[in-house]
Amino acid sequence: MTKPSLPELLHAAVTAVGGTERPGQAAMAEAVAEAIDTSAHLLVQAGTGTGKSLGYLVPALAHGERVVVATATLALQRQLVERDLPRTVEALHPLLRRRPEFAMLKGRSNYLCLHRLHEGMPQDEEEGLFDQFEAAAPTSRLGQDLLRMRDWADDTETGDRDDLTPGVSDRAWSQVSVSSRECLGASKCAYGQECFAELARERAKLADVVVTNHALLAIDAIEGAPVLPQHEVLIVDEAHELVSRVTGVATGELTPGQVNRAVRRAAKLVDEKAADALQTAAETFERLMELALPGRLEEIPEDLAYALMALRDAARTVITALGNTRDRSVQDEDVVRKQAMASVESVHAVAERIANGSEWDVVWYERHDRFGASLRVAPLSVAGLLREKLFEDRSVTLTSATLKLGGDFNGVGASLGLAPEGTGGDEVPQWKGVDVGSPFDYRKQGILYVARHLNTPGREGSRTDMLDELAELVEAAGGRTLGLFSSMRAAQAAAEELRGRLDLPILLQGEETLGELIKGFAADPRTCLFGTLSLWQGVDVPGPSSQLVVMDRIPFPRPDDPLMSARQKAVEEAGGNGFMAVAATHAALLMAQGAGRLVRATGDKGVVAVLDPRLATARYGSYLRSSLPDFWYTTDRNQVRKSLAAIDAAARADGR
Repeated sequence: MTKPSLPELLHAAVTAVGGTERPGQAAMAEAVAEAIDTSAHLLVQAGTGTGKSLGYLVPALAHGERVVVATATLALQRQLVERDLPRTVEALHPLLRRRPEFAMLKGRSNYLCLHRLHEGMPQDEEEGLFDQFEAAAPTSRLGQDLLRMRDWADDTETGDRDDLTPGVSDRAWSQVSVSSRECLGASKCAYGQECFAELARERAKLADVVVTNHALLAIDAIEGAPVLPQHEVLIVDEAHELVSRVTGVATGELTPGQVNRAVRRAAKLVDEKAADALQTAAETFERLMELALPGRLEEIPEDLAYALMALRDAARTVITALGNTRDRSVQDEDVVRKQAMASVESVHAVAERIANGSEWDVVWYERHDRFGASLRVAPLSVAGLLREKLFEDRSVTLTSATLKLGGDFNGVGASLGLAPEGTGGDEVPQWKGVDVGSPFDYRKQGILYVARHLNTPGREGSRTDMLDELAELVEAAGGRTLGLFSSMRAAQAAAEELRGRLDLPILLQGEETLGELIKGFAADPRTCLFGTLSLWQGVDVPGPSSQLVVMDRIPFPRPDDPLMSARQKAVEEAGGNGFMAVAATHAALLMAQGAGRLVRATGDKGVVAVLDPRLATARYGSYLRSSLPDFWYTTDRNQVRKSLAAIDAAARADGR
């Protein structure tokens, strides 16, 4: 029997999921297949509506070797595992004459821990262990959630938090889950044979396709202890998110609360001298943090350096003591010891990292109204880490609707540790960039309007002219507006102002769960939804509910963002353009994602309105505009109002 061709396989898969074959999808599948066959690296931009999931799944399944697919969002993971993969495998089975297996793998804390569920969790206070089901009143929300999870544990096959519907609060979930550091290990745990996290790992070892997330991919790369099974092919979807997710995993934090918790957990298990030294170091650190002012620490102050070294040394002594002593008077000692060890090791690792003062790290204080001060440390760049850990010994394909910024892939490539396209050598991986386009006719379906006549937004202060413009645009559109704001304060001010001016429902992020807000926004075309960062990337509402997407200003990083400003300064010191490499690239990525909210289907029409004149007047404006879909461009405010009114009238005529 002859081997089926890639177009045959793609046709079968697209038919099975009820989709439409697209030229861009076919081009993407060919490029991915070539990259896999030649063990090459590929960056592929596939616009919304291309069907990029099948564009990489079909060649990956046809290849036959194990493939890891890493995504950024839960929604895409679920779509792959619950919809795309089952249908695609079923469709390809007769052609491939084998049935590829697939599995989902997440971090340990995403799975229900049977030990913690049945044995309870160690308390920080003196009473030792307690039964959380007795401690939480059955009538309380927490008590009800815990009882529901106990029932669910008997029925679930996965123990995956995301399979529990309706969901539970983070507080409730923390009562029945453990981090990898707190886990006893399958061999020591009474429930090791039934452990959901271990079963998920076993399924992943047998699967042809393993679906995971960026965070677990980063942990696998950074921490050196393999979490993912051995694989020959890696596909990173939503790849525009990868750098920020890897940065998040590589960021350390120290807070007084975290340090005090480590002290309490270890105190009952080590001798008085070791416990007292850690307690004293914790008190010194807490006094310093009370005086901490937000901002970057270019050099570690002497008193902080002393406090961190004291913490590091005391924590190391406690870790040694925890490993050497046993105390049978402590109930469920292994669990208590493991939790104490995890807490103290975390404190030790961050204190040592900051005290050592690497030139490749950025250190800063943050202050939160509710949680107080924290000391944070993050890598100045993850490019070297990604180059070394991501692209070795496997073919890597990175895909997203937004990888080509300012007209090429080199900006995103540089953030991943790659040299400009077409260059490279033994030390630097070679790669190819492919843009397979979009099935949408952006010039006919959308308008990019820049409000050139407005004042340039300042750092603070109200923007009365912007709010006037926003109200007029929303009114002309008859609602149907997704408002993307650079800060929560700006979103709140706009919602408050427009609720007073217009007879239209205005939903505001934070007033309800994101899922409920999006559902309400999609249900009524007259409704508007205003919010910040998660809305720039997380909203998929085709049709008449989202015909006006408004950005209040170009989303540059805040000038006082310690990490971004440090990265910008480092580029400048190396002779580059720090503003373009960091701030403009950050803004271009977000704007491309935000503008992508407008056209989600072939029948969608509308306007992306940017209420920041700099997009039309500043030198970097053309770079940002070339990162957006190729909409028809105008700065004519009267023209755009007429267009919005016409789109609204057409939707009303269709009864929408």
